[in-house]
Amino acid sequence: MQFLDEAKIYLKAGNGGSGCLSFRREKYVEFGGPDGGDGGKGGDILFKAVNNLNTLIDFRYKQHFKSESGKSGAGKNKTGLNGKKLVIKVPVGTVILSEDKKKTLKDLSEKNETFKILSGAKGGKGNHKFKSSTNRAPRRFDKGDTGGEVWVWLRLKLIADVGFIGFPNVGKSTLLSVLSNAKAKIANYPFTTLKPQLGVMRQNYKDIVLADLPGLIEGASDGIGLGLKFLAHVERCKVICHVCDVSQNINDNYLAIRKELKKYDKILEDKKELILLSKCDTVEPKKIEQFKTELKKVTNSEIIPISSHTNFGINKLRLSLVKIFE
Repeated sequence: MQFLDEAKIYLKAGNGGSGCLSFRREKYVEFGGPDGGDGGKGGDILFKAVNNLNTLIDFRYKQHFKSESGKSGAGKNKTGLNGKKLVIKVPVGTVILSEDKKKTLKDLSEKNETFKILSGAKGGKGNHKFKSSTNRAPRRFDKGDTGGEVWVWLRLKLIADVGFIGFPNVGKSTLLSVLSNAKAKIANYPFTTLKPQLGVMRQNYKDIVLADLPGLIEGASDGIGLGLKFLAHVERCKVICHVCDVSQNINDNYLAIRKELKKYDKILEDKKELILLSKCDTVEPKKIEQFKTELKKVTNSEIIPISSHTNFGINKLRLSLVKIFE
C-alpha cells in the first residue's frame, strides 16, 4: 500500500429539509386548519480515528464528501427525516488543518476519538408554526437552511514507538529490514527513502513499532529537503534512534541534526534517545571506541555500535529497546 501523509478534501454538511404547506381535510372537521410539518435537519460530518488505517491514500481518489440532506415535512404535522450523519474514518495521529494550514482544528491522537467538524443545517418550519389568532390559515412555510461547506487539510503524523533519524544514506532502511519484516527500499544513493516506512519488531513477546523516517539534512526545520514533513513524524515517536554512519563526520552530523530538532520543537530535543553507530564492520574496533569517546563529550545518551550486514550489536539494540518499553 502506498503511504500518503497529506491530503486536501472538501466537506459539505447536509441541507435542511423544507417545511410543508398543508391543511387538514377531514370529513367531520369543519375548520381543519394548517398541519404542515417541519423539515428534517441535515446530516452532520464527523471524523473518527481508527486503528486499522495507517495512510491517507483513500483521500487521493475521493476528495469530496457530502452528508445527507434532511427530508421535507409532510401533512398531518409530520416532521421530515433527519439526514444521516457522515463519519469519515482516518488513521490515529491525523491532524485536521484549516485550508491555509495556519490553524489546527483537531488532533486525533487517540483510538476511536471523534470530532464534529460541520453540523447539519436546520430544517424549515411548516405552515402550522405560523398559525396565530389573526392568521388562522397561514400559507407561509420556510425552506431549510443550506449546509455549511469547508476545505480542510489532513496531515498524518505517524504514531510509532521508535523513529530512526539521521542524514541520508546512513543505513536506516537496512536496519529496519533487519529488525523487522519490513521491505524498505535500499540503495546506494541519498534520499532512497522518500516516505516513512513502518515495521514491527517482536522481542520477548513484545511488539515495538519502528519507523524509518526520510533522511534529514541541515536546514530541515526551515523546510529544506523533506524538511517539515520529516520532522512532523518525529513528534509522535516515543524514542529516537539517531543513526550515525562511522564513515562520515559523526560529531558534526549528530550536532547538526540535534540543532534541527531543537529549532523545530523543543519537545523533540527532550525525547529519549539512542545513538547508533552504523556500518561498524567497515572500521577497526579501536576507531569505534574513539567515536564513542568523542560523542560522550557532547551527549549522555546510550551509544550502541551496530552493523546491519554482520548483525554486530543488533541483539544489544533489541534488548535496549525492550528495556525502555518495559
